[in-house]
Amino acid sequence: MSDAVPELSPAQAALLALLVEREALCFGDFVLKSGRRSPYFINLGRLCQGGDLAVLGRAYAETLRAAYGDGIDAIFGPAYKGIPLALAAAAAYQELVGRPVGWAFDRKEAKAHGDGGWLVGQPLSAGQRVAIVDDVLTAGTALREALAKLRPLAVRVVGAVVAIDREEPGSAGRPAREELMAQEGLPVAAIVGIRAACAWLAARPRGGRCALAAEDAARILAHLAAQQA
Repeated sequence: MSDAVPELSPAQAALLALLVEREALCFGDFVLKSGRRSPYFINLGRLCQGGDLAVLGRAYAETLRAAYGDGIDAIFGPAYKGIPLALAAAAAYQELVGRPVGWAFDRKEAKAHGDGGWLVGQPLSAGQRVAIVDDVLTAGTALREALAKLRPLAVRVVGAVVAIDREEPGSAGRPAREELMAQEGLPVAAIVGIRAACAWLAARPRGGRCALAAEDAARILAHLAAQQA
């Protein structure tokens, strides 16, 4: 672990502190959506209180604005974990830019009755500037699936924001963010990368100890090294 502790914005710091408080940074033996095994897992589903969503929303909105400006029309979150992220991000981003901002999410299966279709929330139409939000970036599988649903609508997907970039390679061996840009034309911004998160949490006091134990930080960094070998 490097001795350098990154400088984080108040919104970034508040999100990382909340991950620890809610035990949303978990250690064990996990199989990810990408099929990879991992010794750690980030479960934003544990941020399940109203105040937690406010923290999430501010962090996403700050990153959305910094990466893509003030012109986003709607924020899309892929079901299921992306649903509260889209709502929280849209509310906070609207407050930042001072104008209406929509939110939308997909159904896992299209609905044949009632309002029908696969999209819930703001109707998305050609030319609208849409940003995608998701929890983490590993290989980019969820973001590719979201793009495949949005492209037939002819919206302009300006980019995506994830809470944590796991900083792992994509399917072709390059960093997943680089692959998504090269293969899909999708820029991806992260609220914080896992290395910066480890360094900041390992230096943050909590209850007389560090918020992230040295051995847990070492497990994450060893996993990263193995993925990039």
